[in-house]
Amino acid sequence: MAKHIVVIEQPKDFKWPDPAIEVMTPRDYIARPQALGQRARVINLCRNTSYLSLGYYCSLLAEARRQKVIPAVEVLLELNWKRLYSTYVPELEAAFRKALKDSSDRSDRTVHFFFGRNPDDSLKEIGRRLFELFRSPILAVNLRFKQDWEIAAIGTQALRDVPPELESAFADALTRYTKAAWRQPRQKAVAKYDLAILHDPEEALPPSDPKALEKFAEAGRALGIDVTLITRRDLGKLVEFDALFIRETTQIDNHTYRFAKKAAAENMPVIDDPGSILRCTNKVYLAELLQAHRIPAPRTVLVDTNTLGEVEQAISYPVVLKVPDGSFSRGVHKVENRDELERVAKELLKGSDVILAQEFMYTQFDWRVGILNRTPLYVSQYMMARKHWQIVQHGPAGSIVEGASKTMGIADAPPGVIDTALAAANLIGDGLYGVDLKQNERGVFVIEINDNPSIEHGVEDAVLKDGLYTAVVQDFIRRIEAR
Repeated sequence: MAKHIVVIEQPKDFKWPDPAIEVMTPRDYIARPQALGQRARVINLCRNTSYLSLGYYCSLLAEARRQKVIPAVEVLLELNWKRLYSTYVPELEAAFRKALKDSSDRSDRTVHFFFGRNPDDSLKEIGRRLFELFRSPILAVNLRFKQDWEIAAIGTQALRDVPPELESAFADALTRYTKAAWRQPRQKAVAKYDLAILHDPEEALPPSDPKALEKFAEAGRALGIDVTLITRRDLGKLVEFDALFIRETTQIDNHTYRFAKKAAAENMPVIDDPGSILRCTNKVYLAELLQAHRIPAPRTVLVDTNTLGEVEQAISYPVVLKVPDGSFSRGVHKVENRDELERVAKELLKGSDVILAQEFMYTQFDWRVGILNRTPLYVSQYMMARKHWQIVQHGPAGSIVEGASKTMGIADAPPGVIDTALAAANLIGDGLYGVDLKQNERGVFVIEINDNPSIEHGVEDAVLKDGLYTAVVQDFIRRIEAR
């Protein structure tokens, strides 16, 4: 069972002795790596946690020792430089203004949060949100009133600087935090590991539907793994799990990539890993990668405002134009002539300095080969949407029309499809990939490599049934134990 370690410069400042908590100075903590044990949970209460200080090194070394620590180094860096947390300030200021709208006292104030808690119930949601963003034992928010409440600063605070009247609130929050962490293993005594699945219940085209997510949970229970569905609001809870499975459409500029980066920093197995997301979500990178390794792909030209006129010299009409980071057929347009080419390209180039022009290949269906750890799992055929040239047709007002699908056994698919898909996916890594291919009289061509392929109940699992979900969970077990 994990123990708790409180690191603080003056142990006498910690006034709440507990046999379950070991108190030590930062120098002692840094000097005694072997005595601590890998399962220790570290609470860093150092006064100085600035970059390269002793307090900073305590969090850094705790992470290196694979111990759970708050605040993590990432949090310390964010809080030490306001420009790193300024993104969240408007959201937090709006929440404080709502909570304090009836306050007649408009003098500058410091609001304390202990493990995300504050004695004032009106600040409960703000505390929860702050703990998600900056998982820290003591967080001080400095507020000032101009035309309305503004955040002057957010930062950690030394325990000795906590106002005496709030010490009991700190003690209560500490007890809640440590005892909750102790109770969790008892409640999950049967489970060997904990797997988090990141999903968005509101996503229109999720990679896994609710039934598939339920199947992953069933597979986990059968293998002694607790599977918990989490959402974007649970970044602060990520360290409580052993592995992360992202079942939400990934993008570099949103929370999915932050979750993957956080998991990788915690040495947690994660699918999709940050490197795969970075590579697969950018079609420019994929086009160059496939060309460099001579993997068959449709003729592709990179286009910017200066090279648009060269497209016709390389590719015959119709031409497919793509934004670098589209998904589920979004940001993909077919143009039939020069006028359409210039009009659509001009619009797409507003959002990206470079787009892709690709030769159009008509087929009745696209192949999709699902690959996990360099091994094919399933092969599906995705038919084009009715009277449309793509498998997904995005209509007005967000309407979506999808084509039919068919899944077959690996042995029943053309060998060239499997071999080409494996060659492409192996260029990315050993994660879970969906390689899209087209096949015609000229051969088999890779369209793209998806780092976040669909696994939906009744579609990709049509052949393996529950075995597909079992295979994925078993691979997570392999990755956890390989650490």
